Amino acid sequence: MAESDIDWLSTEDTARRLGLTTRTIYRFVDIGQLPAYRFGRVFRFKASDVDAFIEESRVEPGTLKHLYPDPVPARASDADEEDSVPES
Repeated sequence: MAESDIDWLSTEDTARRLGLTTRTIYRFVDIGQLPAYRFGRVFRFKASDVDAFIEESRVEPGTLKHLYPDPVPARASDADEEDSVPES
């Protein structure tokens, strides 16, 4: 691909494409997850870099188990518990 064939996106276009805020886009740039190019005071993003970021962010099945708790085992009913309590 020739340099003149690069499809550049603004910060706003990138945020819209990803469904995020511009502040979040800048945070991803700052931590090195999303490549950006600065031309003077303007940041630009390669559409191909944004597409790669999207693919790298894909969640693999079975990786979200930490987000939901283990099922709680069934408890004995309160009536059963009363029967097992010794009387004084």
